[in-house]
Amino acid sequence: MAAMGARDREPPGGGRFDEAGDATRRTHLANERTYLAWWRSGLTCLAVSFGTGKLVPSLNHETRWPYAVLGAGFAILGLTFIGYGFLRQRRVEAAVMRGEFERPDDRFIAIVTAFGVLLGAAVLVLVLIAT
Repeated sequence: MAAMGARDREPPGGGRFDEAGDATRRTHLANERTYLAWWRSGLTCLAVSFGTGKLVPSLNHETRWPYAVLGAGFAILGLTFIGYGFLRQRRVEAAVMRGEFERPDDRFIAIVTAFGVLLGAAVLVLVLIAT
């Protein structure tokens, strides 16, 4: 193992703590993690879409169309999460660079929430009817 020079043991910036720069870096990293969370949510919805629309009806030999409609709904929700995550990441990044805060669109969040609640209620109805 090579010996570490004195310079290698010092923190970036020559040992000076840059509070504003460090806070900005943390904010950028948090924005990246949030973007990935939108992706994870979107991919989860796409997996649920496939399970609901294709796997469940083939396993229990039920009428396919209600499951296909629900599967399509979850696919739409997943694609919406991925698309909105990208737009949100860009807007937050620009706001951070300007030193501002970018609030999410309350109407969009309300619409996506309502859509998710409707999908969940439809799943509940199918579960109760199919048993």
